[in-house]
Amino acid sequence: MNLRKEKAARLKINILQQTLKLMGKKPFQDLHVDEICAAVRMSKVTFFKYFPQKEDLLLYYFRLWCLACVLELQDKTREGLAGVYFLADRLSEACTDHPGLMLSLIGYLSDLKRPPRPFPVKPEEKELLYPGRAGIRDVEILSLEQMLEKFTLEAIFRKEITKTSSTRDVTQLFISVLLGGVVTAHLLRVEPLKHYLKRNIELVVRGLQ
Repeated sequence: MNLRKEKAARLKINILQQTLKLMGKKPFQDLHVDEICAAVRMSKVTFFKYFPQKEDLLLYYFRLWCLACVLELQDKTREGLAGVYFLADRLSEACTDHPGLMLSLIGYLSDLKRPPRPFPVKPEEKELLYPGRAGIRDVEILSLEQMLEKFTLEAIFRKEITKTSSTRDVTQLFISVLLGGVVTAHLLRVEPLKHYLKRNIELVVRGLQ
């Protein structure tokens, strides 16, 4: 690995890790860039070199979450509705570990002034995060929508879903159930989130069968 690229990758990962430690359970907006820079021991100029705005950390976290899901699915394949439930479980775990971050991420994704875009993850970062994993540099990171679309198509082929032929419509419905469920569970103080999301998916699937 190129030393310069390795150093940049380590710093970028460290910024995110220190951010997660500093946040704990508090909202992302309550965390200041100065705090992150002090924890990582770097200047604000360096921080903004890697993350042009603080909210880019949300997109980076979410991209790495997607990568982790893709790798887990490589190790143990899930298809159709089993894949949808898998993503719901992983999302609920992320919300439990970092509730303030996940709610802030959903808020950021819904901001009309800032169209969401995938945050880049370089091969060196993948290699540092998953050392020794064969082929990790070339692994394609699928978005939540892409993973759900794949599982939806499989569910239709497997006849787990029979009342619609529009993969896009069902995919968007599942996204609404997952991300909307996180927000609703927070507003209504519903726990545990994992069971709440699973129940909502079951209700939706029942109407599609």
